Amino acid sequence: MQKPGLLMIGNFLSAGISHRWVCEDVAELLAERGWTVYRTSRRVNRPLRLAEMMLHPALWSAKYQVATVDVFSGRSFLWAEAATLCLRWLAKPYVLVLRGGGLLDWGGSHPKRITRLLAHATAVITPSQRLAEGFRTVRSDIRYLPNGIKIAAYHFRLRAKPGPQICWLRALDRIYNPEMALRALALLLPEFPEATLELYGRMRDARTGASLRKMITDSGLDGHVRLMGVIPKDRVPSALSRSDVFLNTTRFESFGVSVMEAAASGLCIVCTAVGEIPLLWTHERDALLVPPDDAEAMAAAVRRILTEPGLAARLSENARRKAEQFDWSIVLPQWEQLLLEVAERERS
Repeated sequence: MQKPGLLMIGNFLSAGISHRWVCEDVAELLAERGWTVYRTSRRVNRPLRLAEMMLHPALWSAKYQVATVDVFSGRSFLWAEAATLCLRWLAKPYVLVLRGGGLLDWGGSHPKRITRLLAHATAVITPSQRLAEGFRTVRSDIRYLPNGIKIAAYHFRLRAKPGPQICWLRALDRIYNPEMALRALALLLPEFPEATLELYGRMRDARTGASLRKMITDSGLDGHVRLMGVIPKDRVPSALSRSDVFLNTTRFESFGVSVMEAAASGLCIVCTAVGEIPLLWTHERDALLVPPDDAEAMAAAVRRILTEPGLAARLSENARRKAEQFDWSIVLPQWEQLLLEVAERERS
């Protein structure tokens, strides 16, 4: 079957801010499998990004037969509304991809807007089982389609006897709560004075950086913490390989690609039990789950990994097995099947 042209509307910003969204991986992988993929927007500037998301569906209308639109909460929700309005005007079939970790709470505060957006889509998918169930009363046919990773890119090392080398990977932003990792490290240092923490991620702004550096100094963590900055996607596996423990301190989570990457590498994962996390990870089997913003519980979990016989090896091995279930070789065919179904449904 000839594959239809595809327009993907989302954040394709890695060239501009060195942060890579999942839609970029999907677009590249589909292109490798013979799809003709058009992408918008690459603009870092928000007004220009919105303008392209509204204009490109019309300008490229002869080139594509089906579209996808990423949906996030807050101000970003407006972009999805504007893009889908254009697609409906053009009578183009489109798939909504619900991605934002805070989308369920935001939708509860804006029920009319979320209901209107979901009702008009040809299909709705999400990498979050929590979002799929949470919006089931609004749209009963939401399909769960998880994010994927290239499992072969991550070298697995069994952490049978881990050391206190700790890693954190996320945008340095309030919703991801990097301060919790710093507080946990401070609690661990009296017992593990050689402990280190590497924080990888884009700094939201200079003020955030100054606040984190002050907290590091005030907490006596100088020499134990390294702010590594943004890391390109192809260097993530080597960065993870240097650590034995991975902390995820987020307050919201719709999937957690960085957690899955750490699992693929065999790191022992300690994660806040928020959003999608308790649905993906099993406490004491492939991760240790702790309450959000509870640095004491996170430090205690790390202490268990470093001292409890057999725990680290079990977490490490089972985490890798879990990650293997999300390889793109398994996930991408589900994307293709969905897009072909939507295109064929519209032709029929």
